[in-house]
Amino acid sequence: MNEKKNILLSDEIIRGKFYTKFPGGGLEFGEGTHECLVREFREETGLTISITQHLYTTDFFQPSAFNEKDQVISIYYLIESNDISTLKISTTVFDFSEDQLTGKIQQENFRWIAIDELNEDSVSLPIDKKVVGLIKQLYN
Repeated sequence: MNEKKNILLSDEIIRGKFYTKFPGGGLEFGEGTHECLVREFREETGLTISITQHLYTTDFFQPSAFNEKDQVISIYYLIESNDISTLKISTTVFDFSEDQLTGKIQQENFRWIAIDELNEDSVSLPIDKKVVGLIKQLYN
């Protein structure tokens, strides 16, 4: 989040479908949740982050959107970064190049959304929708 009370969203093409979600990724074997988040942000955005607060851990059953035989447990943290000027930002939802659409390069774009404009329809995944409500409560 930056000083203007914005949230970073990721527009992604995953298995041929379009999703808007909070940045993050999967835990690797032997890794803690903080290590995972720092690594995922570095890999996906190039940013070095600091974790400021635990926000939410899934407290309901949620099958994976990508494999219905898997259960998802998601952990959300508030983070900050001092070097956001290096992040390539889009201003348009699903602003993908032809190379991204054909899978030739990374299929992920980042954009800021003002917290006062953020709502459940801003994100695609069920757990992210719940977290939007928590963010709105926290900052409104």
